[in-house]
Amino acid sequence: MGYTVEETLQYVMEEDVKFIRLAFVDVFGRQKNISIMPGELPRAFSRGIAIDASAIAGFGGAVHSDLMLHPDPSTLSVLPWRPEHGRVVRMFCTLTHPDGREFACDARRFLIKAIDEAKKEGYGFRFSSESEFYLFRTDEAGVSTGVPYDDAGYMDIAPADRGENVRREICLDLEDMGIVTSGSFHAEGPGQNQIDLCPSEPLKAADDAVTFRSVVSTVAPRNGLIADFSPKPTKSRPGNGFHVGISVNNNKRGELLPKVIAGILERIPDMTLFLNSEEQSYLRLGANKAPKYVTWSSENRSQLIRIPAPVSDDPDESIAELRSPDTVANPYLVFGLMIYAGLEGLKNGSELPLPADLDLYSADEKTVSQYRALPRDIEEASVIAATSGFIAKYVPRQILESYKKA
Repeated sequence: MGYTVEETLQYVMEEDVKFIRLAFVDVFGRQKNISIMPGELPRAFSRGIAIDASAIAGFGGAVHSDLMLHPDPSTLSVLPWRPEHGRVVRMFCTLTHPDGREFACDARRFLIKAIDEAKKEGYGFRFSSESEFYLFRTDEAGVSTGVPYDDAGYMDIAPADRGENVRREICLDLEDMGIVTSGSFHAEGPGQNQIDLCPSEPLKAADDAVTFRSVVSTVAPRNGLIADFSPKPTKSRPGNGFHVGISVNNNKRGELLPKVIAGILERIPDMTLFLNSEEQSYLRLGANKAPKYVTWSSENRSQLIRIPAPVSDDPDESIAELRSPDTVANPYLVFGLMIYAGLEGLKNGSELPLPADLDLYSADEKTVSQYRALPRDIEEASVIAATSGFIAKYVPRQILESYKKA
């Protein structure tokens, strides 16, 4: 929505705002917040609001645990499920130490730095995302029973698809918050749903992805359900993917995207720990259309990266879809790493390997043996990340240490 500090202060005064949520994410991308009253907002903008970070994942221990939240007024959004009288608004924040030093584990700032690096090189990136999640029934205490909300399949309709009205609520709430969806439908698993967000600038796209998870998790209980974003909620059913669309442009017209794809393909093993950060993430990879090999192709959904059918004849509007991340990944880290890998590909003039125009799920061992595989488990992903010069160059050591499992 693009508010300035002055416009935000005026909005809060004129629109009966009673609570301001200052939102941020822990190192793994889980949203956190503190609520302040309107009278504290000028201080939040001028000096920041202090928080105790000692109990937040990846933020360190009790020694020197104070951090300062600095709200970004351009992210001001009303929470539509809160009362109209005595409104609640939310802004995303960056974090610093009390003396003003940058906080190494601030994932949002990590993405901001990647965006700035791209701008220095003359490139602009845009991202979209497609997120899958399950809806499970709950017991009397509101705890998940593990029973899917329906038994519908891919793109089924009501009455088999019982999630239609829930998705509609989610999309309407997102719209009220300035987030535009491009599609929503029943996904392949029973009780599984997918909602796609339209492309936007990288920071807004990441903020929107975090907001999306919050909205889904809020709407589901209003319908007596619980939303599950875990990578593999049910062993025998499809996992939850976080498919990321990426495009790139500069002031010169040309074929930029192939070099970006080549850069991502080169660095994807190094990045996988941050795209697939839980042990069960690796149960998803290689099954039910989730990728297993470092490959690309046009439209082919068995690939790590696919090029969707074009919506325009303009090559600068082409997008690539990375299909390995899952829905517990930290969007700020995912998008930032994709930018850095893409910039390497552009700087080095990287060439794409030949496309893998085949169904990798039905291919024999001899065929797939010619392709690099993604890490088999989180221990292998941890070792690759810990010894990667690419990760060491861009990812703060404190963030890497939080993710390492080996």
